[in-house]
Amino acid sequence: MKSYRKELWFQTRSRREFINITPDVDQCLTESGIQEGFVLVNAMHITASVFINDNESGLHQDFEVWLEKLAPEKPYSQYRHNGYEDNADAHLKRSVMGREVVVAVTEGKLDFGPWEQIFYGEFDGKRKKRVLVKIIGE
Repeated sequence: MKSYRKELWFQTRSRREFINITPDVDQCLTESGIQEGFVLVNAMHITASVFINDNESGLHQDFEVWLEKLAPEKPYSQYRHNGYEDNADAHLKRSVMGREVVVAVTEGKLDFGPWEQIFYGEFDGKRKKRVLVKIIGE
């Protein structure tokens, strides 16, 4: 069995952003040479997420609105966590959207269902953060 590890780095221009990282994960899979196995993709920061969904801008706007209703950024004073930082809402949003995804690798390709893509969700951006890609298989 082979193992491959790579860190992907992102720095968003805004506090919250969704980035389709499927091409990056595909590139990692090609570099790994693994034909059958699994890919783990996980956010290495507690205020960011990795999730699978449709690459449709309206849906991403719906996520933004829905998450903001669940855990509004402001007023900062509504959260006990806020003190040194003002990112309690980002921690809560990450809890809802998830930390990681696992995708099967079949015949050297990500084995997705229709419309599935991998996304990095940033909820406390404007600074450099990373995502881990770990691939295991043969």
